[in-house]
Amino acid sequence: MTDLLETVSTSGAVYDCSHWGRLRLTGRDRLRFLHNQSSNNCLILQPGQGADTVFLTATARTLDLATLLVHQEWVDLLVSPQRREFLRRWFDKYIFWGDDVQVSDRTAESYCYRVFGDVAKKMSHQFNLGAFANPYDHVTVTHEGAPLTLAATSGLAIPGCTLWSDRPLADLLAPYPQLTDADWEHLRICQGRPAADAELTEEYNPLEARLGHTISFNKGCYIGQETIARLNTYQGVKQHLWGLELSAAVTSPTPLLLEGEKVGLLTSCTALDRGAFGLGYVRTKVGGAGLTLHTPQGILVRVVEVPFLRSVA
Repeated sequence: MTDLLETVSTSGAVYDCSHWGRLRLTGRDRLRFLHNQSSNNCLILQPGQGADTVFLTATARTLDLATLLVHQEWVDLLVSPQRREFLRRWFDKYIFWGDDVQVSDRTAESYCYRVFGDVAKKMSHQFNLGAFANPYDHVTVTHEGAPLTLAATSGLAIPGCTLWSDRPLADLLAPYPQLTDADWEHLRICQGRPAADAELTEEYNPLEARLGHTISFNKGCYIGQETIARLNTYQGVKQHLWGLELSAAVTSPTPLLLEGEKVGLLTSCTALDRGAFGLGYVRTKVGGAGLTLHTPQGILVRVVEVPFLRSVA
């Protein structure tokens, strides 16, 4: 879709996401606790495996999309930077007497990187890793005397992996193209990854955000489970998240109109060489991919699929 996307997908690049939140849970009840606090089935995960999961309010509104990696003695969580402190306090609120769970914030003392394309292949070759069997599978090796975890997820629908280390990896990653936060924002919009404070807010639930891969419908009780089960059973999802091709860039949030009636909301937008691309919610009853809408400014909007949501549907 863009020159940046083409470069990242092929020759590759590095995104230093060390400012994202990294929380570690220890104690014998750590997986049970996460199982009860989030939408995915955490109890089936073994050391070396991982998953995406969503933290919800009691009414199933979305707090954050997080990636968890299960290790032998702990579970690591990668969360949105603006949700780190909130989730740490949230966990503390739900740890009751008798629960053997400890939560530590390791953001300041660890480092995290997304690597894409050929850079990811070079990392795998350098550490003699074969192909991972499943997404989110991970291994921990030693690099310069410190543990380094390599996980089979780039955070986008682009081949790559995530590196999590106890030391900075400038010596390892500096030779490769580096992405800025603005680059990441551009890529995640074009790819269709929903973000906290944009597509993931207390206005929306994960079924609307099309994050079905983060939800277990048969695991039992968790925060927000009753609402999710009801929406799923009675097909009560009234809007869905889509990609949006625009004739020009607009400021988000911007209403989406069909014949003058508001039928959705653009939540993110990034400029392209020609026009712009965005993400937004569109009412289910008016349609999905292929639908043509417009903004109050008269900008044409075409509803399209996006790789991230298509790959996890």
